[in-house]
Amino acid sequence: MTLPQTPSFRLDGKRALVAGGSSGIGLACAAALAEAGAEVTLSARNTAKLDAVVQQMRDAGFQANAIAMDVVDVAATEAAVAEHGPFDILVNSAGFAIHSPAVDTKEADFDAVSDINFKGAYFLTRAVAKGLLAAGKPGSLINITSQMAHVGGIDRAVYCSTKFAVEGFTKAMAIEWGKQGIRVNTICPTFIRTPLTEQTFNNPDRVAWIMDKIKLGRIGEVTDIMGPVVYLASDASALMTGTHMLIDGGWTAD
Repeated sequence: MTLPQTPSFRLDGKRALVAGGSSGIGLACAAALAEAGAEVTLSARNTAKLDAVVQQMRDAGFQANAIAMDVVDVAATEAAVAEHGPFDILVNSAGFAIHSPAVDTKEADFDAVSDINFKGAYFLTRAVAKGLLAAGKPGSLINITSQMAHVGGIDRAVYCSTKFAVEGFTKAMAIEWGKQGIRVNTICPTFIRTPLTEQTFNNPDRVAWIMDKIKLGRIGEVTDIMGPVVYLASDASALMTGTHMLIDGGWTAD
């Protein structure tokens, strides 16, 4: 009898694009993919910070490159992906939040959050998929959403709606491209310590609410996302598509 072998978590020979890769969850994902052997292209709007991160990754012995990208500019994003692709792996970690009670939502704030979290994510995912389809290659496309793509949250009606939307198009795209071997999934973190969540963690009432909800009793760290992203990017998750991984410390268990 031959024992089954665990599919490889290695990403050698794979090319990955990480949007929003200059800090926070995106940077952690980029480092994790590079450590697993992928050649990683990081993109963000802040080119100075991006270049510094890429140099740090190269100094660590990783394969890393940078391209300036603002996912709100759909035409420029599609051109950049077409020029530098095809990419075997996408991690879309570009995100934005403006929190307020729903009755106080400003139309400009709604548009700003939606343009990055929903519209930008949609067209970036499509752009990478188009490159894979043209090349006849399989791939793994991963959108970073949130536990708030599955529940509601205080002052987060706009943010939740954009993340729910990403979960929706992820499922539809997974169905559409499955026969071509292109997998589309999401990672849904709880509150993670990043520059994006700094304002929330400065509010004692919000911290108390968070700690009451997270069953494991601690705030998430960016390192909590690194294992899951390698799993979804690799052959270890070869039968996963159109679904999500909740990295939420048990928030959504009840």
